[in-house]
Amino acid sequence: MPFKSLGLSDQLVRAVLAAGYAAPTEIQSRAIPPALAGRDIIGRAQTGTGKTAAFVLPMLYRLCAHQGANGARRFVRALIVTPTRELALQNEQFSIDYGKFTQLKSLSVYGGSSMDNQIRSLQRGVDIVIATPGRLLDHMRRRWIDLSRVEFFVLDEADRLFDMGFIEDVRRIVSALPKNRQTMLFSATMPEGVKRLAANIMRNPEVIEVGEARNPVETVTQHICQIQRDKKIDLLLRVLQDPEMQCVLVFSRTRHGADRITRRLIHAGVRAIALHADRTQKERLRALEGFKRGQYQVMVATDIAARGIDVEGISHVINFDVPMYAEDYIHRIGRTGRAEATGIAITFVSFDEEHYLRRIEEFIGRKFDLESHPDFPCSFRVAAPKPYGVLVSSHSRPGVRHFGRRRR
Repeated sequence: MPFKSLGLSDQLVRAVLAAGYAAPTEIQSRAIPPALAGRDIIGRAQTGTGKTAAFVLPMLYRLCAHQGANGARRFVRALIVTPTRELALQNEQFSIDYGKFTQLKSLSVYGGSSMDNQIRSLQRGVDIVIATPGRLLDHMRRRWIDLSRVEFFVLDEADRLFDMGFIEDVRRIVSALPKNRQTMLFSATMPEGVKRLAANIMRNPEVIEVGEARNPVETVTQHICQIQRDKKIDLLLRVLQDPEMQCVLVFSRTRHGADRITRRLIHAGVRAIALHADRTQKERLRALEGFKRGQYQVMVATDIAARGIDVEGISHVINFDVPMYAEDYIHRIGRTGRAEATGIAITFVSFDEEHYLRRIEEFIGRKFDLESHPDFPCSFRVAAPKPYGVLVSSHSRPGVRHFGRRRR
């Protein structure tokens, strides 16, 4: 199905094709037509399935359809709220790329950047604001932004907004919006808190769900590798020797851990960079751009910082630390295998992390086959929940596979 058949304008279709996309994904083909008709939308699909275009394209279409005359003063007509600055920048770039043949202007508003520059842009006038909750509320309190004419409101990564404690901020933002508006909510998972929020701020929404709510994207091959904690960095260095690992995203649970891993990789001659919330916005942008251009083979990131990473060609995601929350596992591995491409996710599990692995298995309803690398034998035992039986990390068990190959 081509984008043209969804009802988009020629200028938007041209921009999408110029961006390198030939056909819509499932979430796009199902969400865009009702959104163009003005329906409120709840969209739930895994990370990497194209949710951003599913709301940006109808937003641009509807704004263009009712655009004022050239030269008329601009005011904020569309608002996208997202949990992190990286996602705000990503959504701004999508709005610019897809709106390149329109006259619409976009602005991202987030903490860690110049408030004065944002104020000047708002005073000049913009059509679309993409914001993180905290900085948006700052502008609202100072009356630098007027949301009274917003026609199109989007909550992006709603589950992460909930996890990060932004729901009350979102409620305050919604209270400043006109009641007569179109609202769209997109999320990879749909916890009860998000469902309650949607019920309070939306009008008879069309619910669109793509894929199993708790299953990672099918295009990602997943490996669970047993390893002693003090051997993890050695295993990471070993697997990075694989020539296929050209663009690798490594997840650390903490900022200090990300820095420590990055230092070890650089010391070993690996082109690596860290991305986390302690870095300045300029440093984060420089790191992300360098990773996109291939300047770095490896980016080591924390969960919050990585939610805005949308880099084509990430071949591997490596969970150096098992995530504490099962939902984060889905978001992490969704950084590869994006837009229906294939990818590989590898998770290093130490003995003290086996309870996190249980949570992931329970959440996605799947028991993993544990593997070990031939150069890093493991002797500990990992017990899975009763419904799944017992997983044994012993080389004497036929079901335990070797991860990786010996190079001769």
